[in-house]
Amino acid sequence: MSSNAGLQVLIFLVALLALALPLGAYMARVFSGEATLAQRVLGPIERGIYRLAGVREDEDMPWHRYAGAVLVFNLAGALVVYGLQRAQRWLPLNPANMGAVSPEVSFNTAVSFATNTNWQAYSGETSMSFLTQMLALTVQNFVSAATGIAVLIALMRGFTRREATGLGSFWVDLTKATLYVLVPLSFALALVLVSEGVVQTFTPSVSATWIEAGATGARAQSIALGPAASQIAIKQLGTNGGGFFNANAAHPFENPTPLSNFVQLLAIVLIPASLCFTFGRQVKDRRQGWALLGAMLVIFVPLVFATIAAEQAGNPNLTALGVDPSASAMSSGGNMEGKETRFGITQSALWATATTAASNGSVNAMHDSFTPLGGVAPLWLMQLGEIVFGGVGSGLYGMLVYAIIAVFIAGLMVGRTPEFLGKKIEAYEMKMASLVILLPSAAVLIGTAIACLVPEGARAVANPGPHGFTEILYAFSSGANNNGSAFGGLTVNGRFYSTAIGLCMLIGRYWVIVPVLAIAGSLAKKKSIPPSSGTLPTHTPLFVGLLVATIVLVGALTFLPALALGPVVEHLSLAGR
Repeated sequence: MSSNAGLQVLIFLVALLALALPLGAYMARVFSGEATLAQRVLGPIERGIYRLAGVREDEDMPWHRYAGAVLVFNLAGALVVYGLQRAQRWLPLNPANMGAVSPEVSFNTAVSFATNTNWQAYSGETSMSFLTQMLALTVQNFVSAATGIAVLIALMRGFTRREATGLGSFWVDLTKATLYVLVPLSFALALVLVSEGVVQTFTPSVSATWIEAGATGARAQSIALGPAASQIAIKQLGTNGGGFFNANAAHPFENPTPLSNFVQLLAIVLIPASLCFTFGRQVKDRRQGWALLGAMLVIFVPLVFATIAAEQAGNPNLTALGVDPSASAMSSGGNMEGKETRFGITQSALWATATTAASNGSVNAMHDSFTPLGGVAPLWLMQLGEIVFGGVGSGLYGMLVYAIIAVFIAGLMVGRTPEFLGKKIEAYEMKMASLVILLPSAAVLIGTAIACLVPEGARAVANPGPHGFTEILYAFSSGANNNGSAFGGLTVNGRFYSTAIGLCMLIGRYWVIVPVLAIAGSLAKKKSIPPSSGTLPTHTPLFVGLLVATIVLVGALTFLPALALGPVVEHLSLAGR
């Protein structure tokens, strides 16, 4: 791997930390009611929303009411998205006269955007009207991301409150996350993207004339346009990932320049990284936030470099034919299949690992064209549960669940009742934490097994053999862990995959949120235990190592057999062994 690649990764990480620190502090002030300047500007809008919705700002919901509000709100959103897709042919802002979306794809899309997955079994520019893109999909990009932040804030209150029954109000947390965090950041990012050439217009298309080499006449091509920048901003900041165009962030109208690529790449992981610092401030120990972010980086950085190295090594079959895989001033070398030349190998590999680490799902290269080992890191990052950065809010509460498990393991080692941030970790918390880990993993493996057995699942594979198995495994890993990216090469708009992956998305989102809120409610009721000589410090490098080991061990034991059947076999076959 070249020094240039290392420098690009270093610049990305430095810029991320420089932005995440102040943003994390700002979000802590927002949810503590201390963001005075923002409240002076946006406070009247916030209070107006509460009056219109009949919400009491001081409402304090127990965990089961908080969970019920989450489920009801998300169900209502999914129904609206489904209805708009089915009725779009009769609705305004449909200049291309697009018809109704099929029932199975409408179901899949409604579930996808409500769960913050943004898996797309359709082509955006040829399937969705402007109204559907804006009113259905973009709105869900905001509120699904805000839902994740709200659940995380409720879990934080579980750690900080003592002998309490309430976790705050979901409606208030949802409003604050949207109004004070997601909307301002998205507005600023959209302006930057427009300045770089991302389209934002209600003009449906333009006609371009091109001359084919050797042809005698000109040919016309219709190029789709639309209000893309506003959706792309929140799709990245909210770790949503659904593209306005089918080619997603590889499309020149979504991501035209290296600068727009870098800005969007930062946006993907910015809020998840910042929330680590928000957590440290909320629990009154900033070292806790640094420890959690450190664990994320310990896993993320080596996988980034491994992916870059695998892609830079190129395809051994082409090397045997005399193709030089080394980078030079005239060539990026390596495996450039499925990648945009304006981004190259390093930015494509960095995006692939960032988007799968952060539960974003947007792509600027075709993951299906990565080398077998280059595709392992994105696949495994999803299978870990989308906790290395992860989704907005959901990544950190998933990481906190792993921290609870790590503390419990440490307690067993020394024969003490485990404690985390002054709260005893007992049988109930461990049962709920087990559900968070086991249910999405079961959905991935069982869904993949069924897809390989049923005829419709097998027929949808364009590349039989180990690569085709990897495509199926990737699809269910993406759905059940609410990522939304795809390996490609798999036809997923049929009834089987639309339904099966839709169910996996529901399991991966709500069968995690409910146990997490149950943990929060249980912790909030407990007394605070002062630290003693037997308390395991959870801010030290030792605990970071224990946490990383727990995550890697669980991920390896759960998915290594499946990975061996897919990318590992394919790599050995490619290498001729």
